[in-house]
Amino acid sequence: MLLNLTHHFMSSEKNQSYCIDLLNRKRFPTQEVIIGKVKLGASNPIRLQSMTTTDTMDTEKSVAQSIRMIEAGCEIVRLTAPSKKEAENMGLIRTELNKLGYEAPLVADIHFTPNAAEIAAKLVEKVRVNPGNYADKKKFEEIDYTDESYQDELHRIEEKFTPLVLLCKENRTAMRIGTNHGSLSDRILSRYGDTPEGMVESAMEFIRICEKNNYFELVISMKASNTLVMVQAYRLLAAEMLKNGRSYPLHLGVTEAGDGEDGRIKSAVGIGALLEDGLGDTIRVSLTEEPEFEIPVARKLAEKFNHSNIFELPEFSGELPYNPFNYERRHSTEIHNIGGKHVPTVMADYSSKETINAANFFGFGYNYSVHLDKWNLQDLAADYVFIGDNTIDFEVPGTLGVISNYENWKANYSIKTGFYPLVALDELVNLDKEQMAFLSLQAEEELPVNLNNFPNLVLVVSTRYSNKTQLFRSLYIQLASKNYQHPVVLQIESKEKDTEAFQLNVSSDAGSVLIDGFGDGLWIKGEQAPTFINSTAFGILQATRTRISKTEYISCPSCGRTLFDLQETTAKIRERTSHLKGIKIGIMGCIVNGPGEMADADYGYVGTGPGKIHLYKEKNVVRKNVAESEAVDALIDLIKENGDWVEVL
Repeated sequence: MLLNLTHHFMSSEKNQSYCIDLLNRKRFPTQEVIIGKVKLGASNPIRLQSMTTTDTMDTEKSVAQSIRMIEAGCEIVRLTAPSKKEAENMGLIRTELNKLGYEAPLVADIHFTPNAAEIAAKLVEKVRVNPGNYADKKKFEEIDYTDESYQDELHRIEEKFTPLVLLCKENRTAMRIGTNHGSLSDRILSRYGDTPEGMVESAMEFIRICEKNNYFELVISMKASNTLVMVQAYRLLAAEMLKNGRSYPLHLGVTEAGDGEDGRIKSAVGIGALLEDGLGDTIRVSLTEEPEFEIPVARKLAEKFNHSNIFELPEFSGELPYNPFNYERRHSTEIHNIGGKHVPTVMADYSSKETINAANFFGFGYNYSVHLDKWNLQDLAADYVFIGDNTIDFEVPGTLGVISNYENWKANYSIKTGFYPLVALDELVNLDKEQMAFLSLQAEEELPVNLNNFPNLVLVVSTRYSNKTQLFRSLYIQLASKNYQHPVVLQIESKEKDTEAFQLNVSSDAGSVLIDGFGDGLWIKGEQAPTFINSTAFGILQATRTRISKTEYISCPSCGRTLFDLQETTAKIRERTSHLKGIKIGIMGCIVNGPGEMADADYGYVGTGPGKIHLYKEKNVVRKNVAESEAVDALIDLIKENGDWVEVL
């Protein structure tokens, strides 16, 4: 067997360098790549891009949609080129856009067809290839390669890929080597498994061929629908490039993020986690919506990192208490239903209300029936509510904990079950050491040295500075160094009034920290509606795979290969299945984004021809060529047959 070098360096040192400074946000140094008139990487701004959904053979519609994208702020436009004819037509699209005064570079998106890539390399500014299917045909077969047979395969790939490399070099065409988690080759899967390490090695094989031919106009991506896999893969890639002494610009994206709130949160969690560490030179937010709608979302996410309210920390030189390339939740003491093996809790904040009544609780998932004198809990029901100095004169649900300021608790609730104080450091001296309480801390401040004297404290950590990821990470290191195992609630506040920007900001702030296994609870504060804040908190936990509370849809953003109306179909499937908590459903427009890209899904709905759908159970096709008019019903039947259906109550 060949030595798995990526896994070797990953496991040898927890703090293997993947960014410039773990405690201070600094741009990851990449070389500059020129794509037409757009300069990417180095000190250039983060570039925004998207992909058309039109048929590339329809020149008029492709030009019109490209213009809408460019006018929305898209700086790089990608179109699909599944065959030679689409690749050739991209030259005409390029000409028509130039005639109209639009010079944004075009990218040919290639899968399975090297000859289309070679045509496009002469006509447009950039070509995207997927190492998993450029020279390989995916059959989901496990092959036991010997060292010799593996090298033979690498030689075959080099022979097939080198002509494109030489054409790009000759025509000064840039290239994106775009690895996708769901479309790794059978060869990579046989040796590395379905892992971030395999994703990195898949790209490195192609990078080495480019470098062998002195071609360096490369952009690299490591996309996945699973945000943990995506973040870990990019980090591993960055570490490998730093070790090799040549770093290429990074294209960031969470593939098949979905639509609406879920798509935005998932994208912000994954892309934001990397931008927090200075990784990323261009971003694409993949939403199951019109491509021009992706650009404002991407812009808001990128603009978050223009904040200057930074608390500077000393450069970190020790060993991390966690492995940034492999998820493992921080070990914390179990206190009631927080910490230990409990899923992260969600906190609602009603401290700013003048009075609180039972109807208010609807905003965070509790519905009181006067007629039945009974509380009904929704799937997204918060675990605690903070009332500050307010009082409550009604019986709260037994599943809900109530937190109040210390003096309020001492005066009104100290002997009442389910009520807990929020204390400041100077109030600890008045607290019974065995009392469960929430201690408010600032992440930028040094920890007190005697927290182990209070075994039932839950730490509520916040900061007013914008570099929250680094400050929370610093706290993680401090807790480990002092052997404190108290549960930690991440309190994240945003003053942003724009609802979309608010959601993107708090998702980005929480994403990296939760992906690194830190955080036993999430407390989001802001001026948005309580239902919106509550939904965002649960959405962030779902996106980081730390608490599953609803159905997950892995739906591609559509492109010229799509064989049905993705937005309409996704809405239909969501309407019928949104109550199936914990089930993952992949909705793919074509076979390219089929069983591989939705590898993480429990069920799949994949377009295979005009009006025809294949249905999958995990990676296996179980029903072929179902008429589109019957396919949603057939999907429901499949879910029922496998015992995963529950009736709506």
